[in-house]
Amino acid sequence: MSQTQLFICLGIGWFGYFAIHSLLATVAVKTWFSHHLSRWSHGYRLFYNLLATLLLLPLLWLTLVLQGEALWQFNALQQGVAYLLSGLAILGFILSLREYDGAEFSGIKQWQAAKMRASSPPQPRFCLGFFHRFVRHPWYFFGLILIWSHEMDVAMLLGAVMMSGYFVVGSSWEERRLIAEYGAVYQHYRQRVPGLLPRPWRYLSRLEAQQLLGEGQVSQKCD
Repeated sequence: MSQTQLFICLGIGWFGYFAIHSLLATVAVKTWFSHHLSRWSHGYRLFYNLLATLLLLPLLWLTLVLQGEALWQFNALQQGVAYLLSGLAILGFILSLREYDGAEFSGIKQWQAAKMRASSPPQPRFCLGFFHRFVRHPWYFFGLILIWSHEMDVAMLLGAVMMSGYFVVGSSWEERRLIAEYGAVYQHYRQRVPGLLPRPWRYLSRLEAQQLLGEGQVSQKCD
C-alpha cells in the first residue's frame, strides 16, 4: 500500500472514529441499548470509554508509521512558548479532574451499582467547577492547546484538523443534549460563558455561579 493510500486510510479512520464516538453518545442509541440489552445498561458508559480507547490505538499507531518531516519549525522563543502552553494545558486538565467524579465519569460507579443490584444508576447533575466558569468545555479547550502547540508533520496535521473539527461539531451536539436535559439554567449559562475558547469579558464569578445553581452546588463533582 502506497503512502498516499495510507494517508487516505488515516483520514477515513479519523472520520469513522469520530462518527462512531458521536453515534454511541446519542440518546437514541443509549435508549435502544437500555431497552434491548437492559441487563448490561449499567455498563454502557464503561463500554463506551473502553471502546473509544481501543479504537484510538490503531490511529495513533498509523500516525507514527507515517511520521515525516515537520511542516514548520519553531525558533527557540516559539518553542519555549509552546512548551509553556502545553504545560499549562496539562496542569489545567489535571486540576479539572478534581471537579469530576472519576468513577462515575469512567462508568465504574454505574457498573458497581448494577453488581450491588442498586435500583437505578446515579443520575447526572448540572454543576460548575472552576474552569467551567470561564469556558463551557474546558477539556476541549485544553485539548486544542495540546494539539496545536507543537511542530507537525502531515500525518499529525491531518489528525489535528480532524480532532479540532470534531471538538467544534461534537460540542455543538453536546450542547443540544445539555439544553434538553437542563433547560433554562443551561441556556442562561450558555449566554454568559463561551464554548471552546475563553474570553476575558465573558465569565461567571463564583457568586454568579452560586446564584445560577443554588448555594453550595458549585463544589459538587461533575459527572
